[in-house]
Amino acid sequence: MYDAPVPTPSSPTTSQQWLLRLLSIAACLLFIGCASSPPGPRQGGSPGAVIGGTSLLTPEQSNSVAIHALGLVGTPYRYGGNTPDGGFDCSGLIGYVYLNSVGEAPPRTVARMVGFGAPVPMSELRTGDLVLFGASTPSHAGIYVGNGRFVHAPSTGGVVRLDRLDGVYWSRQVVQARRP
Repeated sequence: MYDAPVPTPSSPTTSQQWLLRLLSIAACLLFIGCASSPPGPRQGGSPGAVIGGTSLLTPEQSNSVAIHALGLVGTPYRYGGNTPDGGFDCSGLIGYVYLNSVGEAPPRTVARMVGFGAPVPMSELRTGDLVLFGASTPSHAGIYVGNGRFVHAPSTGGVVRLDRLDGVYWSRQVVQARRP
């Protein structure tokens, strides 16, 4: 007579195997979705739309972005973080602020933010603009809040903070600005 093997904790049942496969597929799809290119610019004239790389954010929306960013100063830094409860990295902070202030989020990585919105001369910065730091490919970003200051999530062990573009460290960095 044939005895069927008895499932043990080290040998998953068929239903557990299918569940693991399903979870693996779901995780892969989520990863692919997060890694895919963001959709192209929205068309239409609604506030917050980007048409042909030109910002249509109203001054009120730009100020809302800056105020929201300032309200998150002191939130702990966490690599990959994108919520106040879980902490922020620099791009997670920017995405959270924009999504909650104007309903649109920039690309998730700093390197991809280079193509978001339109370039802005540093002499024409306004509240809500993004400041990107790094030579050929930016590696850090923040949100300009006026008067030469920006909010960013700088490093492990730190917190979201307000810094000056003309500060000792930041003034020596290659910086560019983007206006969503």
